[in-house]
Amino acid sequence: MTDAAPIPGQVTIAPRVLTTIVRQTALQTEGVQRLAHKPPRRSHMPGKRAHAPGVEVILHEGAVHASVHVITSPNANMLTLAQTLQNEIAHAIEHIVGLRVTSVDVTIDDVHFPARSATQP
Repeated sequence: MTDAAPIPGQVTIAPRVLTTIVRQTALQTEGVQRLAHKPPRRSHMPGKRAHAPGVEVILHEGAVHASVHVITSPNANMLTLAQTLQNEIAHAIEHIVGLRVTSVDVTIDDVHFPARSATQP
């Protein structure tokens, strides 16, 4: 039905929806242990913003800027992981919401090494 005239009305996608997409995409990416608990630095970019632990999303003029802070596993190549996160997050937002992504900032805040048990040397 692409030939049909648009239906009058307004479509609003809350920036909070975008934080959920960023969060879930990051957590599903191999090598990400978890998101950082601290909120990301607040950007000075204009637009509507939403925050969640480790995530900031700014929606401005129909485009999205996302920032995500992650804790990685020790066997992850951090540079490759960060680039994968940029691509996966941009793809998810563009595919699910249909908005253009202008940038995705990835900060690796820490690496998580599993605790050694008392029986390990």
